[in-house]
Amino acid sequence: MSDVISPTLDELILPDTPARIKASYHTLAERASQQDFGLLEEDVVVLDTETTGLSFKNCELIEIAAARLNGRNVVDRFHTFVHPGKPIPEQIKQLTGIKNADVIDAPTPKKAVAELAEFVGGVPVLAHNATFDRTFIEKVKGGVNVSENWIDTLALSRIALPRLSSHRLSDMAQAFGCAAVSHRAMDDVDALAGMWRIILCALSDMPAGLMNVLANMHEDVYWQFRPIFTHLALENPEATFSMEQVRRDLLDATDDQQHEDAAELDWPPVAPSSEEVADAFAPGGIVQKMYDCFECRPEQLQMAEEVRKAQATSTHRCIEAGTGVGKSIAYLLPSVLYAQKNNVTVGIATKTNALTDQLVSHELPALDRALPQGLTFFSLKGYEHYPCLLRVMRAITGELPLEQVEEKNKSTNTIEQDMLTALAVVLAYACQSPSGDLDALGIRWRSVPRQMITTTSEECQKTRCPFFSKGCLVHGARRRAACADIVVTNHSLLLRNVEAEGNVLPPIRHWIVDEAHSFEGEARRQWAREASSQTTRAAFEALGGTRTGALHLLMVQASSVEAATTLQGILTKTASAASRAQLACAELFEEVGDFVSLKAAGRRNSYEAVTVWIGPEERSHEAWERVFEAGLTAIRSLEETVKCLGEASALAVETVKEAVVDLGEHKAVFERLLEGVRLVIEGTDDSYVYSAQVTRSRNRNSNEALIAEKIDVGAELAERWLPEMMSVVFTSATIAVGDDFSHFKHAVGLDRLSSSLYSSIRLDSSFDYDSNMRVVIARDLPQPNDRQYLDELEKLLLDVHVSMGGSVLTLFTNRREMERTYEKLKPLLAEKGLDLAMHERGAGVRQIRDRFLAEKSLSLFALKAFWEGFDAAGDTLRCVVIPKLPFSSPTDPLSLERDRREQRAWWRYSLPEAVLSVKQAAGRLIRSSTDKGVLVLADSRLVTKSYGRQFINSLPSSNVTILEEGHVKRFIESWRRSTH
Repeated sequence: MSDVISPTLDELILPDTPARIKASYHTLAERASQQDFGLLEEDVVVLDTETTGLSFKNCELIEIAAARLNGRNVVDRFHTFVHPGKPIPEQIKQLTGIKNADVIDAPTPKKAVAELAEFVGGVPVLAHNATFDRTFIEKVKGGVNVSENWIDTLALSRIALPRLSSHRLSDMAQAFGCAAVSHRAMDDVDALAGMWRIILCALSDMPAGLMNVLANMHEDVYWQFRPIFTHLALENPEATFSMEQVRRDLLDATDDQQHEDAAELDWPPVAPSSEEVADAFAPGGIVQKMYDCFECRPEQLQMAEEVRKAQATSTHRCIEAGTGVGKSIAYLLPSVLYAQKNNVTVGIATKTNALTDQLVSHELPALDRALPQGLTFFSLKGYEHYPCLLRVMRAITGELPLEQVEEKNKSTNTIEQDMLTALAVVLAYACQSPSGDLDALGIRWRSVPRQMITTTSEECQKTRCPFFSKGCLVHGARRRAACADIVVTNHSLLLRNVEAEGNVLPPIRHWIVDEAHSFEGEARRQWAREASSQTTRAAFEALGGTRTGALHLLMVQASSVEAATTLQGILTKTASAASRAQLACAELFEEVGDFVSLKAAGRRNSYEAVTVWIGPEERSHEAWERVFEAGLTAIRSLEETVKCLGEASALAVETVKEAVVDLGEHKAVFERLLEGVRLVIEGTDDSYVYSAQVTRSRNRNSNEALIAEKIDVGAELAERWLPEMMSVVFTSATIAVGDDFSHFKHAVGLDRLSSSLYSSIRLDSSFDYDSNMRVVIARDLPQPNDRQYLDELEKLLLDVHVSMGGSVLTLFTNRREMERTYEKLKPLLAEKGLDLAMHERGAGVRQIRDRFLAEKSLSLFALKAFWEGFDAAGDTLRCVVIPKLPFSSPTDPLSLERDRREQRAWWRYSLPEAVLSVKQAAGRLIRSSTDKGVLVLADSRLVTKSYGRQFINSLPSSNVTILEEGHVKRFIESWRRSTH
């Protein structure tokens, strides 16, 4: 049984919930017990199932429970165990308390479901996450006869109660005083029966007219919730709904006091003293109040002092802080004190969602509780994470973008229902939330295109939008962030802000860039310009012409408007221009595909993407001449399309009130497309490296692309960002090569500044790496380009896995080699009772990660996504193997361009980048002070090449053993005996 303690209602309600909304939630249970919901609670069945697991394909029913509701009462019940035809897994026994003895004499699934169908009698069925229960019921023969009307109360609760942080049935039932949930079917049924009236009551609390909007939204679509909204709308059938008014009423009560721009202070900045910071980290200080178990770490205090100095002196820092230093609190504590003393905002930029969640959900709330004066903080994300209310309101009446959905395994109606549910969730959330993002709203993104309910910085209507700026969730988030002591965001958004000249984020002059080893790479991705056949096709499909898409919709609307003849004419002209441009772009990308195929001919490559550098020699090639000519034609036709869209957009604003589409958004899309094509085709901006790429998906559809990436990111940062900043602290566990920071300083632009403006420091880990991590180098393996290499690697890996007894993570640089080795090793390991998984094409990182963490002895072959940011503490991971040093590919466009421009480019860039990657990979092994493990390096170049010493010296452990391949197994066996 689960021992998880469910939250109280106050704990479940999201922070910043308006007082009146919070008060209404607190009275829901009482009001629901007295309110009459008529047909919605007459003759409905509440249902729950228990199964042997979550897999629809491999798992089976073991229990079914149901209750018939009539009014406020349960008038009949149904319960049965179900014989699954195989033993119940141990974890399911522990979770549910159901044992094999309970189901041994139970009816078969077919008989149990037939009895259920007779009990239900086709009436509506309520289930929390109904897709799960319905799929298990209907995969049994006769299951479709249970009911045609299944209502998912999980999705409905997200619409009814958008200010809850969790919509798990157990959490809601506990918070609202319903029956307790125990992972037994009948208990869950009773809990849901109690929650049903609360959900209906919460829906009735929504603003007048919203139920009418939901009931009438896309009436041609069958939607499981429509009858519910229709019935509730009868309470006030004449009510109208205005999202603009709702947002005004919601936000008028808020009092946002924005912080100062640190660059415009009327007084000299005041920094906390060294004594204040030291006292905070001393026994009995602020930091000890944050944690039950506190230990004073000298390296943590040293880092906090460096952060304090940087902010006090308006200088920059590079701080390499090893695992276990506790760097989050080391930079948060002085930053909060500095922000509060000066009424400014300090920004924290991270790479991974895991660290962002850790800061926002754990460290900052704990620090808030520990500080006598508390603190304010805000998490800020990119445009794609916030609903655009203008697009949401248009989607209510506009065509549903079915053509933008890539999910092919769902029916059209299922996709349409998912879209309508997403719109309903967002509308309800916006009615009760001063600010907030989409990430926790449970939207099924595989069915719902983000562009249906979000916008981009380029496409945002800003002052032309009726919700701008206070009512807008995007710009409202930026405004509220400007009122916080600490703003947490990601590298991506910070770099977009640089590109947008500071128009995305509040004016923050002090930044902590955590996970800084990834900052240069993210900047190169963010600042790249790309034009691809896939996005181009999508752009033309969305724009359409005289019969489809946005142009068609606007033409239809204009036909009913007097004096719209001129508009219809320019729309027809625009459609013709777009048609010519679409053909020209198709011909361009066909030539790009031919160019890549020709230049990559002969490459042994099983990767889905093939990339070709477009250097000076390539531009003189006959195949490129054809690309160039097609590109010029595409540029001219795109210029004409953009011009026509500008004219049509301006005229539509004047002629058609409340236009169903905004051609300005489409114009922005085509302007970006034009910019990308022109940049690569002309190739005159020498700050970029240019390439052409072809990507083939599983169904063999190809996507051709022209790409331009910034070569020297550091130069861009030094020119466009660092001069505007007062202090930037770059920190990571891996930014120095040995004791040398020069590669990193060049990557982020610090070496372009006066040396008096920055400094660097390495802080050793608090963990005892020399005792806990053993490093083994296999000295006699063939070179990686030797034909015998893979055969010998397979022998070594077999020895490592068997001697370690599983729990091995092998990090490859090449998918083809990984797949071949996996095919050879998996059956050999299975004979030894060991299981091996592989990060397959298209498989989600989270899915394979969760499986690795759940199955203690499972081993994994993985690629780049697992080289960093992957945590597996304890015996789950006892060994990391790196078969090959991760040097960039000899055909990598950036490497080729650097080689063309600099004589020692490989030594300056490729070598240190590979060293830092190996440091990152080694960091996967020791994630706590008690972890122990072995790092196996299977690349003999570490011994035979002069640069090998740089890798060895950069490892966190100096306990390095160099062995012949045949001795590695015995070494690991000896190590295991010594650690047990």
